[in-house]
Amino acid sequence: MTQLYLVRHGETEWSRSGRHTSVTELDLTDDGVEQARSVGQRLDPRDFDLVLCSPRLRARRTAELAGFTDCQLTEDLAEWYYGDFEGLTSDQIRQHYPGWRIWFNGCPGGESADEVRARLTRVVARVRGSGVERAICFGHGHASRVLALCWLDFPIIFGQSFPLEVGSVSILGREKESAAVVRWNS
Repeated sequence: MTQLYLVRHGETEWSRSGRHTSVTELDLTDDGVEQARSVGQRLDPRDFDLVLCSPRLRARRTAELAGFTDCQLTEDLAEWYYGDFEGLTSDQIRQHYPGWRIWFNGCPGGESADEVRARLTRVVARVRGSGVERAICFGHGHASRVLALCWLDFPIIFGQSFPLEVGSVSILGREKESAAVVRWNS
C-alpha cells in the first residue's frame, strides 16, 4: 500500500499571527524558508513517485526549497476556502460568531465541510489508485488535516484533534488491515 507523506507549507506572516489564509498569496518568512529547507534535508525527492502540490505560492515555494521541483499542481490540495473569514484570526471571528469552530460551523461565503472533503477524497483516490510506493503532498493546515481524515475515513469534526505545525511532515499508511497515521508533525 502507498505511504502518503503530507508536508504543511513553511511559515508565512499570516500563519505566524494565526490569520486564516486560503486564496491570499503570501510568500514564506525567513523562518518558513528554513523550515522548507529542513524538509529537504529529511526527504529525498527520488524516494517519491508521485509529487502533488497545492497551487498556492506558499506550498509551491516549500516544495521547491525542499528540492521537489517536479510537482503536479492540483487545486484539490488548496486550503479550505475561508470566504468571509479570509485574513481573520479565530478570536476575531468569535467576536461576531461566539463559539465558532471551522470543524462545526464552516465559513460564510466559503467552502462547506462537504465541499472540502469531496476534493480531498479525490486526492486520496488518486494516491491510492496510483500504485506507487510513496507519494507526497505539499499543502496547508486545514486541508491537510481533512486529507488525513479522508485517508482514515474519519468524520471531518475529528480535524480539531489533528493540529499541523508549519513546515511539518506527517505520514499516512496502514497498520495491518487499517488505514493509519504512521507519523504526525515530524
